[in-house]
Amino acid sequence: MKPLTEQEIRTAFVNCTKGETKRLSVPRDLADRPWDDLDFLGWRDPQAPDRAYLVAELDGRPRAVALRTSGAVSWQTRRSMCSMCLTTHTGGVSLMVAPRAGKAGQQGNSVGAYMCSDLACSLYVRGKKDAGVGARLHESLTLDEKIQRTVANLAAFIAKVTA
Repeated sequence: MKPLTEQEIRTAFVNCTKGETKRLSVPRDLADRPWDDLDFLGWRDPQAPDRAYLVAELDGRPRAVALRTSGAVSWQTRRSMCSMCLTTHTGGVSLMVAPRAGKAGQQGNSVGAYMCSDLACSLYVRGKKDAGVGARLHESLTLDEKIQRTVANLAAFIAKVTA
């Protein structure tokens, strides 16, 4: 993924008002992100733990989505699988819900998917971040094929948000 500026990120949101995009927290460490290893930029809002954001480059331009998630629940220790990168975690997967773009979102419609709670799918796929024993199932796919699958899953999710 090519490095993005704060302004590029703010203008890329498809399911927020202009006022919401001005107020949301963009990471301050954009220059330090491992851009070469990212298929998308994802982060949790430090001021609002139930909010998360992701930005992906689709069709040559960045597309950003605001997400909501429920707070961490202490009893949730079962293993779950991220629907983007197919990494399994014990308590590290959350249901992320995005309001749909446009009129559908204004009417309260949303789209949800189970994702890595830290939105570090790209790093799990590449083995740069470890989710623990048994987190990555053995597959015959190459690394490039796994990356393509993750990008395709993310693009399908964003397409549902913007449809």
